[in-house]
Amino acid sequence: MKLFKNINLDKLKTGLSKTRDKVFTSIAETISGKAKIDEATLEELEEILITSDMGVDLSMQIIERTRETLKSEKDRTKVNVLEILKEELESTLSNYKDDDHEFAEMEKFKPFVILIVGVNGAGKTTTIGKLAHNYKKAGLEVVIGSADTFRAAANEQLEIWAKRAGVEIVQSVSGSDPSAVAFDTLNIAKTKNADIVLIDTAGRLHTKNNLMNELGKINRVLSKVLDYAPNEIFLVVDGNTGQNAIMQANEFSKYADLTGLVITKLDGTAKGGSLFQICNQKNIPVRYIGVGEGIEDLQTFDPKSFVDAMFTKTETN
Repeated sequence: MKLFKNINLDKLKTGLSKTRDKVFTSIAETISGKAKIDEATLEELEEILITSDMGVDLSMQIIERTRETLKSEKDRTKVNVLEILKEELESTLSNYKDDDHEFAEMEKFKPFVILIVGVNGAGKTTTIGKLAHNYKKAGLEVVIGSADTFRAAANEQLEIWAKRAGVEIVQSVSGSDPSAVAFDTLNIAKTKNADIVLIDTAGRLHTKNNLMNELGKINRVLSKVLDYAPNEIFLVVDGNTGQNAIMQANEFSKYADLTGLVITKLDGTAKGGSLFQICNQKNIPVRYIGVGEGIEDLQTFDPKSFVDAMFTKTETN
């Protein structure tokens, strides 16, 4: 099976421009012209990280590690301090990146079943369409199951994305049983000898008991058709929501064994720092990030590329 990583550093830099302005530009301005990086400067840097949605505890940890590193460093120039901060931030994210796990598992199971969860408006539907495109582009046979049967608009939108990606979609009438759609999807995927199954679900946190019961039922139905399914459960969160994304991860963790995060809409926010906080608090690997509206703009998450894009000054900065 062909493995792939959809990473476009130029697009990532463009998509993270607002976050870069919030983090890199503020840090660079703070340490610019300083003869030495003293305790007062470190406290200023800590404040920048906190106000960049990285959270108090994590920001304090990062600055403390930076402080310890600087104790043994003779070079306290602006460039070196920035490099130390970059390394600390990358290290933070690398702890929660499960390299190639998904691809390794895809070799073992066919079809490989991914359940997509998240609140309405987080970008769940577009994420499924973009994932389908990525997998199709890698030469894999993909089937989408439209199991968010409570919103007709969601089905219509997912159908449009399925056509754009060039993959089959399994749908049902509005209001029907979501687990029945999941059941039909898996059986069709088995008949087609498909490689990947992506199943959409309803996101209604305001009716938590219904959500829990529905997800539980879908999981039971999937395991009856394929005893190993689902292989993955991805939570889609909107990068604009900052602290709310963590609350959503907390809620869905109660109802589903989340195996990965997809963080969307990072191109429209200065709150990209929340990704660090989500990783730190939830200990769930980030699999993909959304940095634009185009079908190619769902990128495989790579900590080094992400931090490089945050700290790279572009021509327009």
